[in-house]
Amino acid sequence: MFQAFEIGPFLIWTRLIFILVGIWLSTEFFLRIAESANLSLQHFRDHSLWYVVAFVTGGRFVAILADYKAYLREPLRTFFLHDGNFSFLGGAIGIGVVLYIVTRGQRTTFLQWLDALLPAATLGLVFSWLGSFFAGDAYGKPTDMFWGVIYDASNVRYTIPLHPVQMYYALFYFLLTFLLLIIRKRSKRVGAETLFGIVVACLGTFLLETYRGDFSIPVFATLFDFILLTFLFVSLGVFALIENRISKSVSLGYEAALFTATIAYMFARPWLDFETYELRISQLLAVLALLVTVVYVVVERRRYPYF
Repeated sequence: MFQAFEIGPFLIWTRLIFILVGIWLSTEFFLRIAESANLSLQHFRDHSLWYVVAFVTGGRFVAILADYKAYLREPLRTFFLHDGNFSFLGGAIGIGVVLYIVTRGQRTTFLQWLDALLPAATLGLVFSWLGSFFAGDAYGKPTDMFWGVIYDASNVRYTIPLHPVQMYYALFYFLLTFLLLIIRKRSKRVGAETLFGIVVACLGTFLLETYRGDFSIPVFATLFDFILLTFLFVSLGVFALIENRISKSVSLGYEAALFTATIAYMFARPWLDFETYELRISQLLAVLALLVTVVYVVVERRRYPYF
């Protein structure tokens, strides 16, 4: 493994080098896609500082959340950006948040920007996972396959061959990037790339996370939890579609009933005898992202049928 190397008095983190290369290539890729789609790039010049702050803050926050135990032991590490702990996905989410805020008053929809942002984000994730592989981060579970890798490092708790899950992820996002470009070339409606990309990425994440062997925040969920989540997001999508056709009192009543039912279930859940499954936090977030994306794309397409 090559977690870091020295150049004179400087310690250079390998994963950070890969992330910087990913940032450079994905930024160029994103701007070219946006330009080819006739999306205005002026707001990047006008709000460049906000984009940089959002990218750094989002990337750092997600990285700290994924390794929160280490930062609880050493809180001051939160402010030491040079430790190389950064999440490219978190940075992309930060960019997306600023894009949503800045482009609300434009003639383009946020869904059009997501279609341009998603392929660039998947390309950047290829380099992020390559960096994790060489640094020994986000390592896999033990395996007897001939392609297993052995890490000699204090941050890896196994000394036997492990699944190179980082390479699985890198290959997965590399293929997904090309598939998104094909979808972009052939799609006739806005949101095709976003819907396809997020659904495939979430399903891929849910599967590949089963090969991870490093520490993660455990989540205990039941099948009924996922059924309830699906019903909740579908009902919110239906409500968004018919919101303009119902009275304000009916709207408030619907929201109150949905909120009350959700709170009641959360209180009653410990006493319900359902089979519980242990998941990684990233698997739960993948499920939530999938549900949110499907509802959002369907609602946006109904609002803007000519895009």
